[in-house]
Amino acid sequence: MFCSFRSVLYVPTFNHNMVSFSSNVKAQGLCFSRAGEATSRSHSVSVDHNMPQTRVCVGRALKPNNMIEIHSAEKLVHFLVNAGDALVVVDFYSPGCGGCKTLHPKICQIAGLYPNVAFVKVNYEEMKSMCYSLQIHVLPFFRFYKGTEGRVCSFSCTNATIKKFKDALAKHGNERCKLGPARGLDEKELKALASVGEISANSQLLCHKSEATRGKEHARVVYMDALNFQ
Repeated sequence: MFCSFRSVLYVPTFNHNMVSFSSNVKAQGLCFSRAGEATSRSHSVSVDHNMPQTRVCVGRALKPNNMIEIHSAEKLVHFLVNAGDALVVVDFYSPGCGGCKTLHPKICQIAGLYPNVAFVKVNYEEMKSMCYSLQIHVLPFFRFYKGTEGRVCSFSCTNATIKKFKDALAKHGNERCKLGPARGLDEKELKALASVGEISANSQLLCHKSEATRGKEHARVVYMDALNFQ
C-alpha cells in the first residue's frame, strides 16, 4: 500500500506520559516510532553477537553494515559521486508510513545478500525540502545509481511488488567496471537542490556538471555541422 503525502505528513502528538521504558529496553538502545509500540515492547531483546555484518535496527529487523542513513543533501550528493562503480540504492521512507515499516525488514534482509551494494536511507520527514526538489511524490520510493551511468532506474515498491525490487538488483547489482567518475545526481537535480539552499550554488560538483553539459552541447553542434558540410 503506497503512502500519499497526506498520510506521510501527519505527525501524531507525542505525550511523554504515554511512554514507559524498562531498563532492559534502554540497555538495548531501541527507539520506537510510536509511543503505543514502546509500551507493548518493553520486554528485553536478545541479540546474537556472533552474527556477521549485522546490527539491531528499528522494528526488530537486522540492519546490514552496507545500509546507512544520510541526513543532508550534501552528504547524499557526495556519497553518490564517491561510490565508484558500486550500485547505490537510495530508499526514501517515512517513519509514519505503514508501507515503509512493513517493507523495511525485507529490504534489510535483501541488503544482507548484496554486500557490494550500498543502501542509503533518506527520511522524508527529516528532509522534505530535498525530497520535493528530487520529485519524490510517493513512499516508499527507490532510486538506483550506478557509476558513470548515474540513475539507472527508479520506482515505488511494497511487499506485494517486492519482485520489482529484486529484479532491479539482479539487473544492476552485478559488478562491472566502467571508466570514468560516478555520475550521481544529474545537473537538473543539483540545480533544484541549490535553488532551495540544500547545497551550495557554488558547489564544485554543480560547476563541473555545467561545464560537462556545455562540452557535450559543443560536441553535438560540431558533429551536426560536419554532417551538414558533407
